[in-house]
Amino acid sequence: MASFDHHPFYERSVPLPAEGGIEARSRRGAIGETWWSRRFIELLESFGVGSRLKRGRNYARSGQVVELDVEHGVVLAKVQGSRHSPYRVRIRFKALTENQWRRAEKAMAAQALPLAKLLAGEMPHDIEELFDSCKLTLFPRSKSELAATCTCPDGVNPCKHIAAAYYILAERFDEDPFLIFTWRGSDQDELVESLRKRRAPAGRRAKAGTTSARVSGASEPSAPLSTVLDSFWSSGPELEAFHVSALAGDAPDALLRQLGPAPVEVGESNLVEVLAGAYVTLAHAAERRALGE
Repeated sequence: MASFDHHPFYERSVPLPAEGGIEARSRRGAIGETWWSRRFIELLESFGVGSRLKRGRNYARSGQVVELDVEHGVVLAKVQGSRHSPYRVRIRFKALTENQWRRAEKAMAAQALPLAKLLAGEMPHDIEELFDSCKLTLFPRSKSELAATCTCPDGVNPCKHIAAAYYILAERFDEDPFLIFTWRGSDQDELVESLRKRRAPAGRRAKAGTTSARVSGASEPSAPLSTVLDSFWSSGPELEAFHVSALAGDAPDALLRQLGPAPVEVGESNLVEVLAGAYVTLAHAAERRALGE
């Protein structure tokens, strides 16, 4: 039997140029800058479709993908081929149920770092382990979990159009890791708000304890400022056991981002975005100074 590559309808001609297409940022080598987008591509390759994925790499880099939208449980794309109308691509990945998301959120909220990482625009390295602990998966684990279709005449899956959509999807994950959660059925605002609420009780208790401490100590008379000028800026014995790490940490701007957008715009950016960059720069500068670099 002849291979499908010799089918009379098999698309061999050069694709038509696509105006305003989405060009992959990567111009050579592997596609995917972050660990989570590379993980996505590695999983696809592990499903035994690596050779066919490569056929779509040039399509992705030449901007043949003209549209790509991530929705709950499905990625919709249009890819320009050799025909006048772009081919329509659908990549389905079953969204988690509401109860499954509640389990995942509970696991993520139990640790502070995952939320801080996500608010800083990064995917926590242990995110797969967190989902595993709930007997859930974030990324597809087998080819059978993905149902990709294309309106082109190529009967082999993935065709070059589906493959191109996979690559552009991986780069979208680079830009916004929350799109992975959207694909699995939870939008960014919904997820962040749920995680904040799950961590709020501990925060409220801490505030209540602080208030009580302040009230209980309010009756203690304090020394006049004029009598403690020489030691005002010195730490007392209470701080001897208090140690501060000089390391910048994984997300120096996490606390700022937890506050949400500020009611102030600086040019085309929100004030939080402007300050976040400054937080990161100052944190790393302080780290280099403390380490004597």
